[in-house]
Amino acid sequence: MKKPSLIIAAILAVSATCAAVAAPATATFQVQITVAKACSVIAGTASKIDFGTVDSSATGLAASSNISVTCSKSTPYNVGLLPSNNSTTGAGAMSPAVAGPDTVAYQLHSASATGPVWGSTATATTVGNGVAGTGTGVAQTIPVFATVANANVTPGAYADTVTVQVNY
Repeated sequence: MKKPSLIIAAILAVSATCAAVAAPATATFQVQITVAKACSVIAGTASKIDFGTVDSSATGLAASSNISVTCSKSTPYNVGLLPSNNSTTGAGAMSPAVAGPDTVAYQLHSASATGPVWGSTATATTVGNGVAGTGTGVAQTIPVFATVANANVTPGAYADTVTVQVNY
C-alpha cells in the first residue's frame, strides 16, 4: 500500500505546485517618438550660375545650375530666391569686382530659361513666385535658370549673391 500512497502523494505535490504557480502579473507601456518636420538646402559654389566670358555685344544669355533641397518625408515646401538687391521678383544685378559704374542685370527663372520668374514671395503655405515641392527624405535636385538681356557694360568680372529660402 505504500506505492499507491506515494503515487497519490506525488500527484498531490504536483497539483499543489501547479496551484502555487499563479498567472503572471501584467502591465503595459508605450514607446513613443515625435518626428518634427525639417528641411535643409545645399547651394554654394557647386550651385554657381556662370555665364562664362562673353564680349560686350552679347545678348540673350542664359545659364543654369542646381540647388539641392532635403525635406522630411511628405513635408510640403516652397523655395524662394532672393538676389542681394532684395528684389522679390528675382531680378538681380551683378556688381563689378573692381569698383565701376555698371552692373549686369539678370533674371532668375524656374523650369527653363524662358520659364516662370522665380522670386522670393514663397511662404510656408503659399508658393507665390517660388517653386513648390514635397519632401521625400532624400535630396531633391532643383534647377535654377538665369538670363541676362545684354552684356553692354564696362569689361570686367561681375557677380551677385542669391539667398535660397526653403519655407516649410
